[in-house]
Amino acid sequence: MPFSLSKRSLKSLEGVHPDLVAVVKEAITLTTVDFVVIEGRRTLARQKELVAKGASWTMNSRHLTGHAVDLAAWLGTIRWEAPLYDEIHAAMQAAGKGLGVPIEWGGLWKSRDCPHFQLPRGRYPG
Repeated sequence: MPFSLSKRSLKSLEGVHPDLVAVVKEAITLTTVDFVVIEGRRTLARQKELVAKGASWTMNSRHLTGHAVDLAAWLGTIRWEAPLYDEIHAAMQAAGKGLGVPIEWGGLWKSRDCPHFQLPRGRYPG
């Protein structure tokens, strides 16, 4: 049985670019690991707060424009083990490919950010 997004996850997608929303909604039906949307579009105040706490490294975040989401593996509680995010990444890539929407994953960055998925700036400036 495929997973589905919770009401909270759907609320977290408000203000996110429609192409990214479509990918997340498709990915939840493809994933082998259930996930929740923990953050979508951020306010400037929220981004400043995260940078001050060291939870984000930039004031140029794609979250500010609605071009990024953070997804968390859900196994009855949020889990952070990297292999779970490899599975979520596979579902996001498959969904993006099927919809013709490129997806960048923070788990491939030098400073890994496994929950982070975004639309590329080149195709989606903003």
